[in-house]
Amino acid sequence: MLRKTVPSMFTILNLALGIVAIILVLNDVPVFPDIENANLASIIIIAAMLMDGIDGRVARALNVQSEFGKELDSLSDIISFGVAPAFIMYLVAFGEVNPAAAWITTAIFPICGALRLARFNVIEGIPGFFIGLPIPAAGVILCTLALFHQELSAFVLVGASLLLSYLMISRVKYPSFKKVRLTKMAALIALASVVIALIIVILFPNYLSRLIFVPLVLYALYGTFMGFKRKR
Repeated sequence: MLRKTVPSMFTILNLALGIVAIILVLNDVPVFPDIENANLASIIIIAAMLMDGIDGRVARALNVQSEFGKELDSLSDIISFGVAPAFIMYLVAFGEVNPAAAWITTAIFPICGALRLARFNVIEGIPGFFIGLPIPAAGVILCTLALFHQELSAFVLVGASLLLSYLMISRVKYPSFKKVRLTKMAALIALASVVIALIIVILFPNYLSRLIFVPLVLYALYGTFMGFKRKR
């Protein structure tokens, strides 16, 4: 019985991290003096993405996949990668945007995320691919993109939010790494990457989120580029 609950514990942790991120970005008082709350919230969303990746792998490793776990995972994802990133973007970057446009853009993102998750649950996908940009990737891109609000126009960020919303419900195929088996060398590289990321968090707490932003944007662009290439 305990074995069956292990994957769900990671899923619930994912949900809890999403709620904490929302609370953080709503709080005007910095929790830590050296790091902005929005940046810390983005790091927490990245941690939630790691939990989201772990729960499925643990369930498959223990052979305890269930419909309950699948539905719980989707409900957690809509909070951690739909609502929380949309709130972070709205509160951090949409101050100069017309209120109605800001509200609509903020609402569209989690709505498209919910549609993406519902489709994933009821329609059989293509082996090795996701149909539409996965909501964890879209959510992390959105909340880390908000950290560039001083470098980018608010209207550019609105357009990026709408584009990510569209990509989630699109028919574009993105590579899935769920069934990739790690070699010992790949496992060591992954472990080293985690250690380096922890060092960056300690030494440069305001830069980790921006580093994670780069590979995820490349992932989104790769899927979109390959989709156009297939159509041609």
